[in-house]
Amino acid sequence: MMKPSIARMLGSMVGGRAGRLLVPLFLMLAALPFHPALATGPALTIAVAGSERVFDRDALLARPDMVTVDIPADISYGRPMSYRAVPLASLLGTGEFPPGTVLEGVASDGFTAQLPPELCLRTGPDGAVAFLAVEPADRPWPNLPGKEVSAGPFYLVWVRPEASGVRSEQWPYQLARIVASDDPLKRWPQLAVEPALAADSPIRAGQTVFITQCMACHTLNGAGSAAMGPDLNRPMNPTEYLTPAGLKRLIRDPRSVRTWPGQQMPGFDPAMLSDADLDRVIAYLGHMAGRKAP
Repeated sequence: MMKPSIARMLGSMVGGRAGRLLVPLFLMLAALPFHPALATGPALTIAVAGSERVFDRDALLARPDMVTVDIPADISYGRPMSYRAVPLASLLGTGEFPPGTVLEGVASDGFTAQLPPELCLRTGPDGAVAFLAVEPADRPWPNLPGKEVSAGPFYLVWVRPEASGVRSEQWPYQLARIVASDDPLKRWPQLAVEPALAADSPIRAGQTVFITQCMACHTLNGAGSAAMGPDLNRPMNPTEYLTPAGLKRLIRDPRSVRTWPGQQMPGFDPAMLSDADLDRVIAYLGHMAGRKAP
């Protein structure tokens, strides 16, 4: 909103009736939502709680809740990093979300992270806390390993991620949007396993891991928001043309199986995806090979 002193200055510049008409007009324009076209630099959109807001990089860096966070083991850089960052909870504009809501962190390259709202709203000293790291224009971050770009201008990082089970795919970099959506299984029923499966089935557990780890890049049966990797069930499921050993090796170290120009898939070491979770994902994929949605 425009400061009253500026409004008075405008009124004095244009006297009489015209001045009295222009002041409310300028105040009305100043109250309009920020539009990315007006940004002087990169901007992040957050669409939650029925509203959409856009945050300019410079405005974020000037916020009073901007702090320095030290990340001992940065997932994307593979080493300790330090950032200027804002607590994500202070940007979301709400203290709670309806049941069955997830947040999607959408990167500029189509990567889409599934983020539990209850984790993103955390601010206490116990458990993980999410921060939006902002790359200053005059102090750019280093390029990501093996890439010609940095993680900026916006990067979601976590303090104490191990305390709340934050997974490697929940650190989206080059973040463009954060959007509140329905739970993936509600949005895309074609992800669901056979209803008769036991509640403790490893296939059901694999479905959960798949949604968090794999749907950041892939779709399955056409379900998902990501736009980086191929669909993992149509026209063929990888369990239909790879041996279990070959599929495991592809997930652990893609370049040990095949390479091509523009290859983007990273390897998932046991710190990112345990052997047990890897087995669960493969069990889920094998199950879904028999549940291809049209």
